[in-house]
Amino acid sequence: MQAEEKQGILIVAIAYIFWGFMPIYWKLLLNVSSDEILASRVIWSFIFTLFVVILSKNFKTLISDLKELWKNKKAFWSLVLASYLVTGNWFTYIYAVNAGYIVQTSLGYYINPLISVLLGIIFLKEKLSRAQQLSVAIAAAGVTILTVSYGEIPWIAVTLALTFAFYGFIKKSLTIDPLRGITIETMFVLPVALIYFGYLLVTDQAVFFQSNASTMILLALTGVATAVPLVLFAKGTKTMPLYMSGFIQYFAPTIMLLVGIFVYHEKFSKIEFISFSFIWAALILFTISKIVEVRKNR
Repeated sequence: MQAEEKQGILIVAIAYIFWGFMPIYWKLLLNVSSDEILASRVIWSFIFTLFVVILSKNFKTLISDLKELWKNKKAFWSLVLASYLVTGNWFTYIYAVNAGYIVQTSLGYYINPLISVLLGIIFLKEKLSRAQQLSVAIAAAGVTILTVSYGEIPWIAVTLALTFAFYGFIKKSLTIDPLRGITIETMFVLPVALIYFGYLLVTDQAVFFQSNASTMILLALTGVATAVPLVLFAKGTKTMPLYMSGFIQYFAPTIMLLVGIFVYHEKFSKIEFISFSFIWAALILFTISKIVEVRKNR
C-alpha cells in the first residue's frame, strides 16, 4: 500500500473516531435544549465554514458554485432538500444523545449503509450478490427482533438511518467541494435557524446569553465540531481505497455504542445484544463481499 493511501486511511479513521466520541460533546450541553443546540450548530457551522472558504481564497469559487447550482434547478432544489434532511438528522442525533438513547443512535448509523444499499437497488437499479442479499436479510432480522422486544419501532435509529441515507443518496449525484458544499447547505437552513434563535431571544428562552462562558464557547464551537471531521473525511477519501472507507465507517457507531454503555451506563440487554449481533454479522458479511468484489474487478 502506498504512503498516500496509508495517510488517507489514517485521516478518515480520525474523522470517524471524532464522530464516534461526539456524544460526549453534546452531553456537555445538557443544560441547553436540543432545538437551541441545532440552531446554534447551523449558525456557527455557516460562520466557520464561510470563514475557512474566505481564508483559503475560495469565496469567488463559492459564488460560482451557487450560480452553477441556480442554472441547474434540479441540482439546486436537490441540495436544498439534502440540507434539510441532514438538519433533521442532526436534530434527531442531538436529541437522542441528550435524552439517553446513544445505543439507539449507534444502531441507526450501523444500519445506515444497508439502507443506502436498498436505495441503490430501488432508484439506481443496482444489483447485489447473493452474499450481499443475505446480509441485508440478516440485518432486517436484527432490527425486527429489536422492534418486537421494544414493542414499537426504534424510531430514533430508523430516522437517523433514513435521513442520512437519503442525504448521501442526493449528495452522490452532486459534484461539489465538501467544504463549500456544507457552507451552501448551512446557508439554505440559516434563515430558519436565525428566525428560531430570534424567537428564543424575544421570548427570553435562549440559554446562550444567560449561561456561563464554557457553555457559550461550546455552543460557538459546534461549527468547528461539525466541519472539521467532514473536511478530514473529504481529504482522506481522495487517496484511500473506497472499500476501506466502507469498512472504517463502522468505527463511529462502535465507539458510540461503547460510550453509551460504559460511559453513560445505558441499558444493553441480552435481546439488544442478539439484535446487534445479527447486524454486526450482516455488516461483516457485506463488507467482506464488497472487498472480494473490488479485488476481482481489479
